[in-house]
Amino acid sequence: MKLINIGFGSLVAAGRVLSILSPDSAPIKRVIQEARDRGMLIDASYGRKTKAVLLMDTDHVILSALTPEQLFARWQDKNDVEFEEEET
Repeated sequence: MKLINIGFGSLVAAGRVLSILSPDSAPIKRVIQEARDRGMLIDASYGRKTKAVLLMDTDHVILSALTPEQLFARWQDKNDVEFEEEET
């Protein structure tokens, strides 16, 4: 399982990310508010300006202080943390 650093030591599973979006449009702001109301919002921006919104397949919405371009570059980077899944 590949993990992507989304800033400030926070990691997400690369295989769980559906999309990485900019938070500027009104529909994305509504998605953020609806996730907050449902308790499915994770703010990984640590008080900084939100520059990217990650939509996960678990219905979670994650906020990041990194831009979508930076996250995409990290996604493609071979130096990101990778863990082998143990078979049980």
